[in-house]
Amino acid sequence: MELTVKWDQKMAFSGQTPSGHELKMDASPEVGGENTGARPTELLLNAVAGCTGIDIISILTKMRLQPESFQMDVKGSRADDHPKRFTTISIHYALEGDLPEDKVVRAIQLSKDKYCSVSHSLNAEISASYSLNGVKGKQDI
Repeated sequence: MELTVKWDQKMAFSGQTPSGHELKMDASPEVGGENTGARPTELLLNAVAGCTGIDIISILTKMRLQPESFQMDVKGSRADDHPKRFTTISIHYALEGDLPEDKVVRAIQLSKDKYCSVSHSLNAEISASYSLNGVKGKQDI
């Protein structure tokens, strides 16, 4: 995969993805940016969620299961010292619908342990929990 990211002045950058989508990135005004785009670290957390979400929907679909709704709440903790990398990332998967709990747990485990290329590209400890139809799961994954 290859792409180009160009500087747009001050702290702003824009990138064109190989799939044809444009991304805008910028820093906060406190560090010289103008808040014209997402922070790269925000994009990173979104990428982790998007990657694992795509995995889970794909796995559930192969199991002939379709959630009515699906939301992920993601929290990232960063080191205090530079490079201020993410040290932990926690993802809570909230699914609604007629879904067997064991199948949901299996889909999450497969994404977390095997398939999500974004999370496996990071050096952060990633934990997961879930709720199904508003009921917290019996286990952390």
